[in-house]
Amino acid sequence: MHGEYKIPGGKLVVVDVDVDEPGGVLRNTRVAGDFFLEPDEALDAVNHALDGAPVDTDAAGLTTRIEASLPEGTVMYGLTAEGIAIAVRRALAHATDWTDYAWQLIHEGPQAPALHMALDEVLTAEVAAGRRPPTLRVWEWADPAVIIGSFQSLRNEVDPEGAQRHGIDVVRRISGGGAMFVEPGNTITYSLSVPEALVQGLSFQDSYAYLDDWVLGALGDMGITAWYQPLNDIATDQGKIAGAAQKRIVGPDGGPGAVLHHVTMAYDIDADKMLDVLRIGREKLSDKGTRSAKKRVDPLRRQTGLAREAVIERMIDSFRLRYGLADGKVTDEELARAQELARTKFTSPDWTARVP
Repeated sequence: MHGEYKIPGGKLVVVDVDVDEPGGVLRNTRVAGDFFLEPDEALDAVNHALDGAPVDTDAAGLTTRIEASLPEGTVMYGLTAEGIAIAVRRALAHATDWTDYAWQLIHEGPQAPALHMALDEVLTAEVAAGRRPPTLRVWEWADPAVIIGSFQSLRNEVDPEGAQRHGIDVVRRISGGGAMFVEPGNTITYSLSVPEALVQGLSFQDSYAYLDDWVLGALGDMGITAWYQPLNDIATDQGKIAGAAQKRIVGPDGGPGAVLHHVTMAYDIDADKMLDVLRIGREKLSDKGTRSAKKRVDPLRRQTGLAREAVIERMIDSFRLRYGLADGKVTDEELARAQELARTKFTSPDWTARVP
């Protein structure tokens, strides 16, 4: 069995392992990768520590075995015991790798907020059904909007008078997480619709950082040192620049499904307008360790000095260089289904106010 795991902000870990079927334990474990590890005998110690582990040992248990085996003074660079454990779990789960797929890019003209919500659901369901390849979709916004999480209270998050005053649509997405304030030209949003196999062996938390590691690389190429701040924020030393959310969609007949992972990044922001529309409570601000809502988000425009279009182009180029990416489009059938879903669900008060 073969498993790979690119440690966010670190190096690639590759694990090949056999399973002793009668005993249900790991055998002939071989860890490799482009990481740095001293002393040399630490690698043999890791392999020996993993051999004999019960096949159902979770990542935490494998991590404990690895850490206990390391010679005194071991130095790891670009490598962690947890990262090795995750690679083992991915091998046992027959996880796939980014490069196993023919990725498709969708980057079309501006769409209404409700249609974006519907497209996310439809395209991810198509990936789950095997009718669409894994897809990176970059959004363009036709209208300003507040996007609230699936489980958020509408009245607690949005000031309806402020939204009406500024002509802002309020829509609810199918994923969890917090509210996002978006304006055309000020926001960069993208979705990944990926087979569930791509994140096999990863915890829910680890899957967030794993699916956005390419973005951290793209930002680094633009001169921004960014990292994942659990659970779902991308941050720099200047503040938060993006928030992510996920939804798992079951495949046909309950089989393997797909993961929707979408991210909203602040290219620029009208903080006064945001505060007039969003009800951001003192408790939430305190939890983030900030004194002012205006300081919670630090836009990409200031940090990069690049036009929004240039930032998007560099992000797409970075993804294409890593994994390959062919230009595609939403099919007529997918668009028709999304338009119907936008009409019946995502513009419906029953959905938008399902948590009043």
